[in-house]
Amino acid sequence: MRNRTAAFISILLLSSAAFAQAAPQFTVKKLAEGVYAAVSPDKSKAGSNAGFIVGTNGVAVVDTFTNIASAKELLAEIRKVTHLPVRFVINTHYHLDHTGGDAAFLETGATFLAQRNLRGWVRTENLKFFGPNPKPQDKARVESLVLPDMVYSDAVDIYLGSRLLQVRYMLGHTGGDSVIIVPDANVVFAGDLVWQHHLPNLIDATTDAWIKSLDKLLAEHPTATFVSGHGDVATVQDVRDFREYLITLREDVGNAQEDGKQGKALVDTVTAQLKEKYGSWGFFNYFVSRNITQTAAELKGTKKVPVPVAAAEQKP
Repeated sequence: MRNRTAAFISILLLSSAAFAQAAPQFTVKKLAEGVYAAVSPDKSKAGSNAGFIVGTNGVAVVDTFTNIASAKELLAEIRKVTHLPVRFVINTHYHLDHTGGDAAFLETGATFLAQRNLRGWVRTENLKFFGPNPKPQDKARVESLVLPDMVYSDAVDIYLGSRLLQVRYMLGHTGGDSVIIVPDANVVFAGDLVWQHHLPNLIDATTDAWIKSLDKLLAEHPTATFVSGHGDVATVQDVRDFREYLITLREDVGNAQEDGKQGKALVDTVTAQLKEKYGSWGFFNYFVSRNITQTAAELKGTKKVPVPVAAAEQKP
């Protein structure tokens, strides 16, 4: 049981020692004037994608990888582009592989911004990635994560001088996800609402709402470049492909359930169906079984997802 728990932790963090091989931390890609994606390979210690936007009077950072060391490297890359102050750090959701490096930006004086549910979850829900009995050092790590200074409910606009950034709440991945739209560059930082040819982590997901959010993104940004949470920078077609995966997953699981399959039989049946089209996608072997079982629970109405914490109940 202990070995299975350890494997589960490594899968969910996507940045454990098992993946910390010789791959580069990340590659900075310029998407438009002043708009950069930091794309992390699957086996990188950085653990996820991030990015930054340069305006006329400052910088906004989107996500900070899984650890402070990687985030400091991101700050060093920003300084190669500009010495304008980092004014905002925006977290797309609470998961540790996107918030673990926030503390590297405390010294910059940035305002930390997120959807309000993140503030109630970042120091609590992240503990589940370390199993039922987290080690003291892991518990301390989670409890020291940076809380946002500024939260919003549905939408907030921020300005980097003359450059507008639109931060929008969208359902699907965790219940506290933000996308960051840069209208003048036609770029959308989608966080883990978009996985570029990778199977997603569905531990907190509501896939029916997720599909609707992707429909909205595609309708409102039909020619945009998307910065995904994992995988490469995504095209509109990549977003359509990911949406199709979620639809196929729900349909295949639902059909198998209607045929009376459950447990291992359900997983084996749906895995075989998905493998033909999606077997080459990143994280397929890591997440396919969990994608199936978690979707089965969602369709049955038994899946547990994080519950918003009232502001009065949140710890300072």
